[in-house]
Amino acid sequence: MSEPQVQIAIVGRPNVGKSTLFNRLVGKRLALVDDRPGVTRDRREGEGRLGDLVFRIVDTAGLENAVGGSLEARMREQTEAAIAEADVVLFMIDGRAGVTADDERFAEVVRRSTRPIILLANKAEGRKGLDGAYDAYRLGLGDPLPISSEHGEGLGDLYDALQPFFPEPVEDEEEAEGDDAPLRIAIVGRPNAGKSTLVNRLVGSDRMLTGPEAGITRDSVSVDWEWRGRKVRLVDTAGMRRKAKVVDKLEKLSVADSIRAMKFAEVVVLLLDATVPFEKQDLSIADLVEREGRALVIGLNKWDLIDDRKVGFEHARERLDRLLPQIKGAELAPLSGETGEGVDKLMASVVKAHEVWNRRIPTAALNRWLEETLQRHPPPAVSGKRIKLRYMTQAKARPPSFVLFGTRTSELPTSYTRYLINGLREAFDLPGAPIRLSFRSAENPYAKS
Repeated sequence: MSEPQVQIAIVGRPNVGKSTLFNRLVGKRLALVDDRPGVTRDRREGEGRLGDLVFRIVDTAGLENAVGGSLEARMREQTEAAIAEADVVLFMIDGRAGVTADDERFAEVVRRSTRPIILLANKAEGRKGLDGAYDAYRLGLGDPLPISSEHGEGLGDLYDALQPFFPEPVEDEEEAEGDDAPLRIAIVGRPNAGKSTLVNRLVGSDRMLTGPEAGITRDSVSVDWEWRGRKVRLVDTAGMRRKAKVVDKLEKLSVADSIRAMKFAEVVVLLLDATVPFEKQDLSIADLVEREGRALVIGLNKWDLIDDRKVGFEHARERLDRLLPQIKGAELAPLSGETGEGVDKLMASVVKAHEVWNRRIPTAALNRWLEETLQRHPPPAVSGKRIKLRYMTQAKARPPSFVLFGTRTSELPTSYTRYLINGLREAFDLPGAPIRLSFRSAENPYAKS
């Protein structure tokens, strides 16, 4: 393998989790990690991997104010040298602590470097972490990505942010350099749902080993392909059984690999056996896809075995919307991987789901909708006090994520949050997309007096 060309530096003040992310990206505990700040002193380099991206990753000492000639000053010089040599800078803050004065000061240092910057809000598990992540907007470094280096959450979003800095691998030198990146699709489901058969049907060859036995596929296998002139990267995954039934070490690794493939996909096709659809494990996988924020298409495989197809489809649609209300309106595609029936319609559903997943809504339109919604059904009072919702904006797409600003938003009932999400889905045509809605309360200027 040739030496990775893209160099990435992780920078930020001490103890925000830079070394933890470094270890996760290189896949080894190369950097010492401790709760005490200042453990990392020298620059540490390694070969990092994120999905199919390979790069040189540099862990740096925490940026600190320091007197010239001191150890801290020399550590800072090393960090600034790493920034100067990097192609991309990952600027990390502690999402739970929010933006500090040091973060603001060092954001200016990074900004002056003119290097591309990706802003990471680490330790963003839970509501408190997300609040700190949205606070990072005031650094002026673009959209913050909420992640958890410790738990591996948010790495799919980091992959999406890094991918534009990597050239597409080309087999033929005459290929156009500006070709779009392939649409990444993961095929997931229970064992023996027909995932490998479907992949073979899509690519038009016996690329995957198939058979009547469940569990033939063990590794997640990527296949590059084209559909109507559009580049596609299909990933066939191992079947995912209920956690309690997975005891073999190899199967555990296979399931972990399937989950990893799903996290780095843009669209996930959950393949169900149309003769026994919506088993408990099917619902668990769908819920996992929604929590990861991936676009989801439900494929009803073995449709050639269904007698009354009209009644079967209506029944499946009703069960999908009732059992998985969090992805109401998700694309439902009947097909047969064995005969090829409905396979082209499945791909049309995938493209449609991808478009919804990428959709951005103008702030003005959002706030017109919010005003009408509040007039029609204002939030309930809590302990006799009104909850005021003032304005909202879309923080990012992939999936559509919104921030709503107001007062006492932490007391908003869950039922009203669901009402708002369902309203967004209906008003802006977002069927099936995982919708993220976060709340921010205005700071009380007298709280610290």
